[in-house]
Amino acid sequence: MRNKILFGLAIVGILIGLVSAYIYSRQTPPLAPVATNYNPYASGIYANGIIESYDANGENINIYPQVSGRVTRIFVHEGQLVAKGTPLFAINDSVQKEVVAQNKAQAQAALALLQELRAEPRKETLTIAKKQVEYAGASLRYQQAQLEITKKEMAINPQAVSKLALENVQNSVLIAENNLKVAQAQYTLTKAGAWSYDIKNQEAIYKAAQKTYESNNALLQEYVVRAPVTGDVLRISTAIGSYTSPQGVYGTYTQGMEPVMVMGKKSGYMQVRAYLDEILVPRLPTPADITAKMFIRGLNNVSVPLQFVRIQPYVTPKIELSDQRTEKVDVRVLPILFKFKIPAHMNLFPGELVDVYIGKKP
Repeated sequence: MRNKILFGLAIVGILIGLVSAYIYSRQTPPLAPVATNYNPYASGIYANGIIESYDANGENINIYPQVSGRVTRIFVHEGQLVAKGTPLFAINDSVQKEVVAQNKAQAQAALALLQELRAEPRKETLTIAKKQVEYAGASLRYQQAQLEITKKEMAINPQAVSKLALENVQNSVLIAENNLKVAQAQYTLTKAGAWSYDIKNQEAIYKAAQKTYESNNALLQEYVVRAPVTGDVLRISTAIGSYTSPQGVYGTYTQGMEPVMVMGKKSGYMQVRAYLDEILVPRLPTPADITAKMFIRGLNNVSVPLQFVRIQPYVTPKIELSDQRTEKVDVRVLPILFKFKIPAHMNLFPGELVDVYIGKKP
């Protein structure tokens, strides 16, 4: 009886295994593709593309400040057309203003001292020096007169004046003569004005102070970031109160540093930067024979003809579209630029991903 039960269980197990093998061997048919973009060329090659503002000299303009700090004002909004030099946003400049004010005061003090040296001799100082010469001359004449009186007294009565008294009067005359010479020399020095080396030294001090002021004042102007060209504000990645630096702003979603603003030049054209896989580069036609079309994702079989602009002749890692700095596979791509006239019936924006097919002209 026991053997019959075991045999029955074995038969059931075999049947379950056969049913499971049949079920798992069935292949689920693939879902229909969301977009049905077909290669429009007989031997065309495919590339990922990203739409940008058209600029014959480059790509979208990334705006970074020259200084760091909290954003205090934003003067523009996304989509706004701004002229070159228009203020875009301002950064807290309170500390820099104080530094500039201090530098300005130091430069003004250095200039005042330089002007004082150049203006020498001062009229009042020269007058005093002249009076000192006159006083020293009068003192000398007085002592000379005393010496003459003493000599006359000795001539009349040699016993009336002692030898010591005569020597004292003679010494007084010598002292008065020296005092006059010193006063005259001091007057000449005062009249000559400041020493040329003192003026040159003060000029150097003033120039250094002025350069420091100008440098910090120029840096102060950088706390208001202005539009480098005339164009559209495509993106604003900051807000009032956010911290920004010359490296940009921290992206909450990308978790990387991003430009504070992105601008593009307004025209009737936009451009596509297509990234061609390096294994397809040998199949790329010559620039004169290149023709291309782009397909808009989400629009089945809707294509836009592209005009070849140029090849960026440098193969780079494929990180531009995914923004990933670490790749498991070292895939490298060749950037190729195309332009197209903006269709009136389509909403296309910079940063939009598209599919690009590149073929050869007949």
